[in-house]
Amino acid sequence: MRRKLNPEERRARRKRAVRRSKFALPSAITLISVLCGFSSVIISINATSLSDQNSFLWAASLLILAAIFDGLDGRVARATRTTSKFGVQLDSLADALSFGMAPAILAYRYGFLAVGHEDPQARAVGWAASFFFLACGALRLARFNVQVERTDIRFFVGMPIPVGAACVASVILKWPTPISSTSMSYLFSCELFLVGIFMISNLSFPSFKKMPYHSKAALWITIAFLLLLCLLVIFKAAFFLGFFAAYTLVSLALNLGWQLGWRGVQPPYSTNPPREVNDENIG
Repeated sequence: MRRKLNPEERRARRKRAVRRSKFALPSAITLISVLCGFSSVIISINATSLSDQNSFLWAASLLILAAIFDGLDGRVARATRTTSKFGVQLDSLADALSFGMAPAILAYRYGFLAVGHEDPQARAVGWAASFFFLACGALRLARFNVQVERTDIRFFVGMPIPVGAACVASVILKWPTPISSTSMSYLFSCELFLVGIFMISNLSFPSFKKMPYHSKAALWITIAFLLLLCLLVIFKAAFFLGFFAAYTLVSLALNLGWQLGWRGVQPPYSTNPPREVNDENIG
């Protein structure tokens, strides 16, 4: 017969269960992101026809949702003090699927498959562009894994792969009908090549992980969040296209300003950053 636990032993067992569940929470959120990416792949493949805009709309929406969960898991891990090397590796593998493979398949089905029936060259260029996007995303993740302890937490080195996937998804959200024009197909392939180059570049992109600590920071963050929410309600699908385009342009402007000597925002630490700037991890 199982021995009956005394009150002290029951409290200790409950504490251990709570501690284990805290460590499982960030990984569970990461797996929800994987589910969104996997579902996007399935919907892209199972589109009933090459003019089925609803399927591509859902597939692109799931990529945006995956990016939201991807940003949430790290914040939950830091808030609950459950960051771990396991979480970092799981997050990286999840990103490779949800923001590498899933958008590459979606982009190929959306932008090049229908056009390929009339212009095989456009389909070949689309295949190359989709693979280039995927390869650059994988290289971006590998570089992040080896640099995570040596970079300024305020900035990413290269465009983050979730943002790259969102740049692709936002175009599809704005124009969900699959591309049937050869010229638009080539233009879409240029976007894939350009985003891929941004991901493997040495350009700095704001990470928003380290927020300012002054007394009015919470107020301004709340106002910014409400403003973005209002813009989303007003502009709907067009909001995502404008948001990620603005994020990219602001990042490029920051890098150009630093090259010209502007220091309104301090540039990232390139080597041996102070400990307080680099003591956080992604879960």
